[in-house]
Amino acid sequence: MKRILLLNIFALISSYNFAQQYSSDSTKSHHIQEVIVIGTTKISSKENKPLGSIDEYLQKSAKVDMVKRGAYAWEPLINGLPTERTLVTIDGMRIFGACTDKMDPITSYIEVSNLMEASISSGQEGSCHGNTIGGSIDLKRNKMMFGQKKWNFNVNSGYESVNQQKIFGAGTNFKTEKFYTDVNFMTRDAENYKAGGNIEVPYSQFQKINISGISGVKLGENKLLEASVIYDKANDVGYPALPMDVSIAEALITSLKFQVLPESDFLKSWETKVYFNTIMHRMDDTKRPNVPIHMDMPGWSKTYGYYSHLKSVFNNHHLLLNINGFYNKSRAEMTMYPSDKSEKLMFMLTWPDVRTLAQAIYLEDQINLNQNSSVRLSASVTMHQNKVESEFGLNSLQIFYPEMNAEKTRVLKSFAANYQFDKNGFQAGFGLGYGDRAPSVSEGYGFYLFNSFEKYDYIGNPNLKNESSLEANAFVGVKKEKYSAKVSSSYFHISNYIVGKILDHLVPMTIGANGVKGYTALDYATLFNISLSTEVKVADPLKWTTQFVYTRGKDNKNENLPFMSPFSYQTSLRYEKNKFSAEAAVFGNTKYQDFAPQYGESETAAYAIINANLGYQLSFGKTKIFTRIGVENILDRFYTTYSDWNQIPRPGRNYFVNLNFNL
Repeated sequence: MKRILLLNIFALISSYNFAQQYSSDSTKSHHIQEVIVIGTTKISSKENKPLGSIDEYLQKSAKVDMVKRGAYAWEPLINGLPTERTLVTIDGMRIFGACTDKMDPITSYIEVSNLMEASISSGQEGSCHGNTIGGSIDLKRNKMMFGQKKWNFNVNSGYESVNQQKIFGAGTNFKTEKFYTDVNFMTRDAENYKAGGNIEVPYSQFQKINISGISGVKLGENKLLEASVIYDKANDVGYPALPMDVSIAEALITSLKFQVLPESDFLKSWETKVYFNTIMHRMDDTKRPNVPIHMDMPGWSKTYGYYSHLKSVFNNHHLLLNINGFYNKSRAEMTMYPSDKSEKLMFMLTWPDVRTLAQAIYLEDQINLNQNSSVRLSASVTMHQNKVESEFGLNSLQIFYPEMNAEKTRVLKSFAANYQFDKNGFQAGFGLGYGDRAPSVSEGYGFYLFNSFEKYDYIGNPNLKNESSLEANAFVGVKKEKYSAKVSSSYFHISNYIVGKILDHLVPMTIGANGVKGYTALDYATLFNISLSTEVKVADPLKWTTQFVYTRGKDNKNENLPFMSPFSYQTSLRYEKNKFSAEAAVFGNTKYQDFAPQYGESETAAYAIINANLGYQLSFGKTKIFTRIGVENILDRFYTTYSDWNQIPRPGRNYFVNLNFNL
């Protein structure tokens, strides 16, 4: 099957010439999708913290929550569901982390300096680039486009007091009628942060550097060739909520894209991309005191992939065909070093060199019924194969599953239908969907993976069935010149819901663990969420925005699911006139009382946090200087939330300054 994947890649490349200029997607669906602007080559004066992390931007969404294990690399949840049940891509590229403890989500390998926006889709609306249950996030790169010859330079710098974080970045871009290039880098260096009351949170420091480049060349009147690369390296990353830190996390993400804009009334765009990414991640406990036994835990992930998008228009039909595939290698090890050096080292393959091969086809038809209403229909099918390449790893798993084979092939499916109505500022829509997914590498093939939240070692189960979901969603809203409001809701019925079950006959490997769990599946689980977003122009320079979110999840025994958001709220009042802007904001949660003790959760108290910031832009000829200063958690409150791993406290009062020079 690997040969089939490679043949498909080369066939798609050779079947059409290289591509030309970037074109806006006139068939882009607007069905309950949310777009969060991440950044541009210039710091936006509209952002309350322009040099904040990608994580801080994403948690503005009503659909996204973040699980925090420290000050760095938060795990995004979509509709309250973790990364096994969601999909995160960068410009449509599939990337898989190399850490068994989820310390390296895909969002950790990018920066605000090289991303333009995050496109967030709920449920099966996000299945264009792969199978998902909860939804998807596609992080779209920022780049210069063809045009009159022009250079641009920018320098960014920032400082945050709560962890002495120093931020520095610089970039340049250049364009002509036939060529463009965009290169930038950013560094962050932070010490331990302090929670409310000036309480230091140890092992929360981090350092990272991110370098990004993208270049395009016009090969004809309607052809474009584009190459891009991201290199990201983090060192000395502390995780106060976990028993181990990270000595190094390193990623190289590359791609080559060809695009054609055919001179045809039917075919509008043909875009083909091939990509490769490799990730190395090493957990480290050498800086922790009183470690019973030192462990070395490296992990590696390599992914080769491609996709080919074909867009066309036929009468009232806007069609999208996406053929895509990837081949991933995932391996993780654990070596334990006894304090008595005369004893032998202990070695395990925690991910036993698992190879994953997937080949998919996705078809979408957006039908404009009239100028006020439309229907979007989509479907996909995927051939998905896992193979345990390591004989040692296979033999280890066969201790628990004697009849298991090295290979397992699955067929994954997705269907969705959405209707939308928009007239005179009134908007409404509803949709239905079905999708399934294969178990993740950890769920299917993990070997004694310690979950520090539940205090159990986990063993994978290669015999798990596909997890599947039936969903329904709806929204209603109004959008006028002076105000707007929107209510959105989703319901998921997830069959074969994968969880861990205690195996009483097994002894844990990790010192201090409560026992061993094996992955199994509940009959079903249900999830419901609802959100309200409003915006009111109080006066010409004054705008008031609010957002309210509530999520509830239960299993087939009516017990709570973990990491389900209690009633949460955000509200801000923003003043913006000429070159000056100011904002005051409040956000918080009610008490987290519908927690899931069987998954290690406990109650957390209600809280409310106050932030404020000021911004001003100066111009000296072609040079523009923008600065924003602010303070977060003004009252220096000590608090923790439902999504903080092992209830680590959040940062206390934080003064920050962001500065940008653009010329």
